[in-house]
Amino acid sequence: MAKSDSPGVKIPPPLCFLAFLAIGIYFNSAWMEGRAAEPILTVIGGLLTLVSAIYLAHSARKHKTAGSNVEPWKPTTTIISDGIYKYSRNPIYVAMAAAYLGLAIAAASWLAVVLLPFCLAFIRYYVIAKEEAYLEDKFGSEYLEYKKKVRRWL
Repeated sequence: MAKSDSPGVKIPPPLCFLAFLAIGIYFNSAWMEGRAAEPILTVIGGLLTLVSAIYLAHSARKHKTAGSNVEPWKPTTTIISDGIYKYSRNPIYVAMAAAYLGLAIAAASWLAVVLLPFCLAFIRYYVIAKEEAYLEDKFGSEYLEYKKKVRRWL
C-alpha cells in the first residue's frame, strides 16, 4: 500500500482550539453570564486577538506565496524557512494559541485560560508530532537542519 503524501492529521487544529475555548467559555465566562468582562480585560483580550489574527493571516499567506498547502491533511510541497518561519516552525499554531488566549481574557474565562495548556499539549502530540514525522520523512536532512535552527513554538 502506498504511503499517503500528508501528515495524516485527522482533526483540524482550528477546531481543536475552538473546542477547548468553547468549553472554557461555556462553563466559566462573563459572556455566559450575559455580561461583558471588565473593560480592561475586553481591551487587552481584543488587542491580543486582533494582533494574533493579523499574525495568523500573514503566516497562512506565506504558504500560499510559497505554493504549499496550509491545511495539515494536505501535502506539503516545500519547507518555508523565511519571514516568520525563521523564528517559529509553527507560527500559525502560535497565533491560534494567542488568539485563544485573547478571547479567553476578553470573556473573563479563567477556565479557558487553564485549559489552554491542555489544548497545546493535544496540538503538540496529535498534530505537530505527525507533521514533524511527515516532514522528516519527506524532506529528510533539509527539514532536520531547519529543526536545528528554528524553535517549535517561539
